[in-house]
Amino acid sequence: MRNKMVLTVALAAALIAGCDDAETGSATTTPPPPTTTGSLVEAPAAPAPGDAAPKQGTPSSGAGLTVTDLRIGHHPGFDRVVYELGGTGTPGWIVQYTDRAIQDGSGKEIEVAGQSVLEVQITGSAYPFDSGVTPYSGPDPATDPSAPTIAGVYRTAVFEGTTQSFIGVDADRPGFSVTAMSNPTRLVIDIASS
Repeated sequence: MRNKMVLTVALAAALIAGCDDAETGSATTTPPPPTTTGSLVEAPAAPAPGDAAPKQGTPSSGAGLTVTDLRIGHHPGFDRVVYELGGTGTPGWIVQYTDRAIQDGSGKEIEVAGQSVLEVQITGSAYPFDSGVTPYSGPDPATDPSAPTIAGVYRTAVFEGTTQSFIGVDADRPGFSVTAMSNPTRLVIDIASS
């Protein structure tokens, strides 16, 4: 009987505390825990990027990375380009919109489809013979009709420690984000879609 009374008092106190938070407008909500299936944990949906300003990151000391794969995909609110990297270290980057796609080293202009050109420079890069990995050899440009904001991803050429690539964007300079990820090492660029 005493346990029931203690439980009732504790429950009443919790309800009163919850009402106080609601009245003052400071109610807190706890997001639901991630869904799990076996050992896979689903990450919460990422918000669509809104900032179109240039982005920059620094590579780890002694990084020597080569692009080994390139993927394009669509997600609610954004399209994604993933540069998978092999070698050592973590990448740095300089990603920004440019008026023309000019190839490093040669100065040659590259024709890029779309309304805008996003230049991707992956710093901490290495030539394949230095990194010891097989470089990306897929289509140039790479495209995926399921990601309509991406008109094409062009080149993945290394010059003086930097891999240069261009993303043709079928919109007028939408916001984007850049994230380095591991296991496997990759550089992920999300571009807002309409």
